[in-house]
Amino acid sequence: MPSGSRSIYLYLPVVIFVLLAFWVWEKIEVASDVGQDKPEKAEAWAVNVGGLEYVGVDGVHYLADNASLGGVVGRVKSKIAGTQDPMLYHTYRVGNLKVSQPIENGIYDLIFKFSEPTEVAIGGRVFSVKAENNTVIQALDIRHARDDRRNSELVRAVKNVKVEDGVLDVSFMAVVGEPLLSAIVVRKKIVDRRTWSLVWHDEFEVSGVPDSHKWSFDIWPARKVNDEDQAYTDRLKNVRVVDGMLVIEAHKEAYAGAQYTSGRLHSQGKGDFLYGRAEIRAKLPKGQGTWPAIWMLSSQPYRYATTCDGVVDWQSAAGCDAWPNSGEIDIMEHVGFDMGIIHGTVHNKAYYWKNFEQRKGSVEVADASDAFHTYAIEWTPDELRFFVDDTHYFSYQNEGDGWQGWPYDHAYHLILNLAVGGMWGRAGGPIDDRIFPQQLQVDYVRIYRLKEPVVGL
Repeated sequence: MPSGSRSIYLYLPVVIFVLLAFWVWEKIEVASDVGQDKPEKAEAWAVNVGGLEYVGVDGVHYLADNASLGGVVGRVKSKIAGTQDPMLYHTYRVGNLKVSQPIENGIYDLIFKFSEPTEVAIGGRVFSVKAENNTVIQALDIRHARDDRRNSELVRAVKNVKVEDGVLDVSFMAVVGEPLLSAIVVRKKIVDRRTWSLVWHDEFEVSGVPDSHKWSFDIWPARKVNDEDQAYTDRLKNVRVVDGMLVIEAHKEAYAGAQYTSGRLHSQGKGDFLYGRAEIRAKLPKGQGTWPAIWMLSSQPYRYATTCDGVVDWQSAAGCDAWPNSGEIDIMEHVGFDMGIIHGTVHNKAYYWKNFEQRKGSVEVADASDAFHTYAIEWTPDELRFFVDDTHYFSYQNEGDGWQGWPYDHAYHLILNLAVGGMWGRAGGPIDDRIFPQQLQVDYVRIYRLKEPVVGL
């Protein structure tokens, strides 16, 4: 054998070993990135205010209160509505409250948890919150924000608080009455290292009518659902794609017995999905009477219905329990009388607005009507997580008690609409006719799934 050939055979095992090692390492890297359905833990600090150490249903570890926040400890013995963690709301502090917590420099999201424990009327307890010398919550009225309900959970998050001196400073400033707080969670911004695959999307690149392969219109009269004041149409005046954007536009005009018109699209039968991440980048309308929503309903609406079947129009039929039984996931809702507050909510048979038990969170987004933001959910068999941009502000857990509390075990579809008035849109007062026309603008809609972990390693 020639000497050159012998040299090749001598190094061949080494080459094979290196290539095999590289292949295995790459697979391990991929598996480590995508084998988890949750991002890595971001909680830097959390406290059960006035109470003992506690681990939430979402795994957040709350430290016991060490009396450093000031004020006076209060206790609640009655039931707390609207929460999967009632223990957090059985204690609170009220009075002159201040947080001064040593913490690593960086950017943080703050999640505040409140519940009004007294019979104080709306307007009887109002306070603002400062973080790092910036007002992050302005004139909060817990009772008003939680549907005028005593002992109901209110989750309010603020985004992107920058700490530069090694101490997180938060203060509560009375406007009327005394501030109170039940719990606080501080999350550091981290990079999501999981790997996602895009499985369905619309970038709205073709002007005119929205893509009929992806979207269908709901053409409805006023009052069909939620006592909404508008008629939904399929006219370009109300729904169109222009300049790379979906535009849903509400007008003040007499049409089909209504005094307002707008649009509502859904992806049922064209874009249904079970688990993954839904991500929608949008700019919202403004003004009292507007009620935009980005949300999801069951693509099998009669799956858990007990009083009706496919013969009836379940979205307006009296006595049909397809809703709430088959569930609803509100990725984003915003009402114009409460500008800059984004709401994420789940509804189901166990917990929905008619029994005041809907599970919900909210986040301050002051420029929601002036800039585009990304509204998203991550959906697994165990949990729904709600986001604005990269801020995770609310979670809902599968309690394992059956479909009544977790009907989210089958495919859902997306809905994009701009309502006018309605029960919630008018809750802050009458519709302001001076604001029209108003637009919900959508840059894109994207559905992702986590890449499957590598098996057999």
